[in-house]
Amino acid sequence: MKTPQTAPPEVRAAHEPAPGDTLPCGCTPRQPDAAPATTPVADAGIDVSRIRAITLDLDDTLWPIWPTIARAEAVLQAWLGEHAPATAALCADKAVLREVRLHMNTARPELAHDMSALRRESIRLVLQRAGDDPSLAEPAFEVFFAERQRVDLFADALPALEFLSSRFPVVALSNGNADVHRVGLGAHFKASVSARTFGVGKPHPRIFHAAAEAAGVDSAQVLHIGDDAHLDGVGALNAGMQLAWVNREGQAWAHAPLRPHTTVSDLLALCRQLG
Repeated sequence: MKTPQTAPPEVRAAHEPAPGDTLPCGCTPRQPDAAPATTPVADAGIDVSRIRAITLDLDDTLWPIWPTIARAEAVLQAWLGEHAPATAALCADKAVLREVRLHMNTARPELAHDMSALRRESIRLVLQRAGDDPSLAEPAFEVFFAERQRVDLFADALPALEFLSSRFPVVALSNGNADVHRVGLGAHFKASVSARTFGVGKPHPRIFHAAAEAAGVDSAQVLHIGDDAHLDGVGALNAGMQLAWVNREGQAWAHAPLRPHTTVSDLLALCRQLG
């Protein structure tokens, strides 16, 4: 299958860069390692009797994020080509893209945790510089955002969600801007907590505590499920939660002496542990 053309990096939000791009925050995106660098750490052991609620990461836990973003950016790029051709042409200049990224990082630090606003305002800036109508930023963003909600679930995601939500209150906990209702999974979630709405992202313990509160339990009664060893893993453990690390790629755990309570290669393996 032909890889879809991606939209220019300057209209990407902070967690949505192309592989190898520099993010608006000045970081580089997490990419899977070719192979584990160290021997995987032994799990601490999960205590099922303590679990009263689940907090659940979304991107790369329930669905792969890169195909979703690539498709959404291809749709956005096509829309810009039709409605703002000068902007589309400007986006071909990599030096411009780098400068826009740096500008957004320094000029709009308040958007660091709001991926939607960061992308929308980045689009607006490029429209202005190209001499196109800056009000096109809103419909351009909506084109991207609608496509961004069209996700291709991992095969284990829906049956695992059905299992988990039938036994525990489940709260979505994400640094991204997926909407569980627009994705079509809202019925399985009691609540959603995001970096955009809360103002602080993972791995800060505060957002994990907020998710536990949304579930109506103490943090020590929560099992957090997520794929990112740092954002999900370190954050949940420092917040006093149990951690189920979803390690689909067979990566090494690099955050000793902290340890996940259980490591699984798919969500159904976790469901079997929970009984």
